[in-house]
Amino acid sequence: MSTVRFLRLLAISLGAMTAAAAAQATELTWYGHAAFKIVTPAGRVVFMDPWIANPANPAGKDDLAKVDKADLVLVTHGHGDHIGNAVEIGNKTGAQLVAVFDLAKALVQYRGYPEKQAGMATVGNFGGEISLLDGDVRVAFVPAIHGSTVEIAGMPEEGSLEAAGQPGGFLVTVKDGPVIYHAGDTDVFGDMALVGAFRPVDVMLAPIGDKFTMGPARAAIAARLVNPSKAIIPMHYGTFPVLTGTPAAFSEALAKEGVAAPMREMKPGETAKF
Repeated sequence: MSTVRFLRLLAISLGAMTAAAAAQATELTWYGHAAFKIVTPAGRVVFMDPWIANPANPAGKDDLAKVDKADLVLVTHGHGDHIGNAVEIGNKTGAQLVAVFDLAKALVQYRGYPEKQAGMATVGNFGGEISLLDGDVRVAFVPAIHGSTVEIAGMPEEGSLEAAGQPGGFLVTVKDGPVIYHAGDTDVFGDMALVGAFRPVDVMLAPIGDKFTMGPARAAIAARLVNPSKAIIPMHYGTFPVLTGTPAAFSEALAKEGVAAPMREMKPGETAKF
């Protein structure tokens, strides 16, 4: 075999290997605010805080209408901008609800999430981890510093809030894929350093909007503590005027904190592969 032919065959083989690896990548789609979708290499679909039709997503209504498959719906806490379209997606797809025990009960009782899809197999609490979808996804429950109440569906706004457990985040481990930390709504806290100690984080989804969560400077400290290896994706900013944190300010703060992982600014509807 000539050298030229060998090199051509090698290039073809390497191209095929690269294409195969890309086809098996984990896909992460951001819909604006704190709403994400994970598609695992095995094709499992996981939504997190799925407010798909939020004001930051121009195609929100169409994106929501296109949802035809979901295996799991993860909700970090009971506020409406994080419950979002969870109940609609659950009714439409049969997706199992993953949440802390008290929040799951509140979503069934007060918001109408299908009870049969919110059983003991998919609820937990902080410090616990559950294996789901035949081991394709593992979810660990992580605390957050915030609040968590659920608005009762069909009631007037005043006096319609019920307690919904403690707020949190999720450490999602995808089989043959990345470890993704969705921090939920939170301020920075020192024990974030333990998240990466439990399992090294590849991708961190960090709120930066300020006012109701940490802003860019404090989020950069959180990123330093978590120390993700592949990417930091800002979320929970710009949805409303009061959420003033920006990716530009976050990027500058990350540099000041010496965070090595790159920040990846996504647009609503954009998909990243890991």
